[in-house]
Amino acid sequence: MEAFGGVGERWCAVTGGRGFAARHLVEMLLRSQEWCVRIADLGPSINLEAHEETGVLGDALKSGRAAYVSADLRLKPQVFKAFQGIEVVFHMAAPDSSINNFQLHFSVNVEGTKNVIDACIECKVKRLIYTSSPSVVFDGIHGICNGKESMPYPVKFNDSYSETKAEGEKLIISANGKNELLTCCIRPSSIFGPGDRLLVPSLVAAARAGKSKYIIGDGNNLYDFTYVENVAYAHICAERTLAAGGAAAATVAGQAYFITNVEPIKFWEFMSLILEGLGYERPRIKIAASVMMPIAHVVELTYKLFSRYGMSVPQLTPSRVRLLSCERTFSCSKAKDHIAYEPIVSLKDGLKKTIDSYPHLRAKQHKRTSKVYTYLGNESVANTLLWKDKKQTLTAVLFLVSIYYYFFASGYTLITAIAKLLSMLALFLFVHGMLPTKILGYKIEKMPPSYFQLSEENAHQFASSISSSWNSLVGILRSLCKGRDWFLFLKVFIILLLMSFLGAMSMQSLYKIGIPALFIGFYIYEKWEEEIDGAFDKARLEILKLKSNAKKKFARQ
Repeated sequence: MEAFGGVGERWCAVTGGRGFAARHLVEMLLRSQEWCVRIADLGPSINLEAHEETGVLGDALKSGRAAYVSADLRLKPQVFKAFQGIEVVFHMAAPDSSINNFQLHFSVNVEGTKNVIDACIECKVKRLIYTSSPSVVFDGIHGICNGKESMPYPVKFNDSYSETKAEGEKLIISANGKNELLTCCIRPSSIFGPGDRLLVPSLVAAARAGKSKYIIGDGNNLYDFTYVENVAYAHICAERTLAAGGAAAATVAGQAYFITNVEPIKFWEFMSLILEGLGYERPRIKIAASVMMPIAHVVELTYKLFSRYGMSVPQLTPSRVRLLSCERTFSCSKAKDHIAYEPIVSLKDGLKKTIDSYPHLRAKQHKRTSKVYTYLGNESVANTLLWKDKKQTLTAVLFLVSIYYYFFASGYTLITAIAKLLSMLALFLFVHGMLPTKILGYKIEKMPPSYFQLSEENAHQFASSISSSWNSLVGILRSLCKGRDWFLFLKVFIILLLMSFLGAMSMQSLYKIGIPALFIGFYIYEKWEEEIDGAFDKARLEILKLKSNAKKKFARQ
């Protein structure tokens, strides 16, 4: 491996060197001028992006201060070859955490880590820093508030990624001291920043599909996020402390450290800041995690059955639902005391840099949004009723037609139709209640009885809403009793006349007329919005003139 550098040069290796956080670490190491960097990854060769070609990495590859080696951590000879002449290894390689594939995660996070340790010992590597995860202490059920490194590993993990990362971490810690190898583990919490190919792209894809308006859980769960530059810096802090020797190195060796931005924030507020920064609406509709969990289990099972046929990895999985609805904050006091870690980029600045790095994902600015589109919510309902998404509209029409034939054309009365709907719901709840907590290894989340209870706060809001509506009606009655407001009387008379007309119609007739009227009426209004608004304005002015003239006439008498 002499081609990688000359005498006197200090070389380090970064496994998974083309990954999200690893790219930032590689560039930080090169900018420090302390290291030559060997980038190890799966690809047969390195393909630089445009900004990398003209940046520090491109220059380092040309000058020989950086080199790329293709290495599969599951193949020991390739790992041994990659570590020849290396002083420090930053082990950052890991499979996609969103894929719940135990075999894949075990082969890389456990077997691959064993190969990394063996290669470090054989090649006389001095220091090994492992990128772990805070999820190694998360059981998927209990939230974590200001978690410390003294927390034990859970008996049951949230997913296979967390379980195998914990196994890899144990191997790294136990390898400390072997053949004078010093090791430590870094646990960065929820990494974000430029170059991320999972969090921001997934958020934008959900926003463009009209799915980003939902909050899973109550929306108050706090989270610790970490800007990617801070993650890279924490690795360097750990390496420098181990390299310093003495008591400081002895304290850090064989330890694990939580790394965050030290600025806990509500998880859904953080997501909202990214979405709003890119021009999308923030999520507002709350859905209980207990409602989403059965759906997530079905989605995950479907993926396992059809992934071999090319089905893409789903965003909605049970482990992700648990992650999105639980609190997860961690203390960095140990990292501050032992390796002198402090965030070098604030959360606010990190968010700005992240948002600015995705100009291609910004929401397209439309010249004008129709009033009816805004009233309908600007997403799924509007796209359906205004025929903007033909597939979605046709699906909705077919669904409504099936409801018509099932509930109305069959001759059922309203009470019978509601009774049948409730009976189907009761059957679902009964079968769901009969199911065991586990089926073929899959956990079935039970719906707690408290889910159907009305909280005191919601009860107050509901009662307040009813009393407010009642008081409004009383106010209208008072005005009518004075016998002076003819305009109000006409409005009330017309509304009551319309209600009387609708009340005389059967439910079947109302459905047949009302549903088509929705699809046609909204569509027509959007097409000729200005003309219709103009006509209504003229009519309103004429009515106001008539009202004014009538008042003058009565005043003269």
